[in-house]
Amino acid sequence: MESGALQPSLYTVKAIFILDNDGNRLLSKYYDPELYPSMKEQKNFEKNVFNKTHKTDNEITFLEGMTIVYKSSIDLFFYVVGSAQENELMLMAVLNCLFESLNQILRKNVERRSLLDNMDGVFLVVDEIVDGGVILESDPQQVVEKVNFKADDNPLSEQSVAQVLQSAKEQIKWSILK
Repeated sequence: MESGALQPSLYTVKAIFILDNDGNRLLSKYYDPELYPSMKEQKNFEKNVFNKTHKTDNEITFLEGMTIVYKSSIDLFFYVVGSAQENELMLMAVLNCLFESLNQILRKNVERRSLLDNMDGVFLVVDEIVDGGVILESDPQQVVEKVNFKADDNPLSEQSVAQVLQSAKEQIKWSILK
């Protein structure tokens, strides 16, 4: 075996970020603390990536020793970053899962305003797909189910006081009947 060969790793994703059509950061998660340790370095990298990709119709680019897959929608740009040796198909699976999950959660309204209004759900989606650079899920339907399950764990913010009291009464009633 060649000594210079890289060992396979589960740490596939280096970063995920979403930019608006002006190149401004809406969401970013960097999983490799050594890659761009400061906020300034991260924003410079994002600016360079945006400048290279925002006027092209490609889906993949290479920049600063990174493999970057990307997709645009109305006024958003979605990016998934991996190392230069990373499998582009794996990165594309993450990107497609992210986009399709958000498409379902945002009810096919994947645009800046809708994304900002539902940012808590967007972060949940990203966290369900990738954790610490390790791909956890690539099926959008599974991601949406997990995110909706988590959203149901804390439904008080979306219910009136009367609804919460009614729900509590029903739970008490069922626990007594058991």
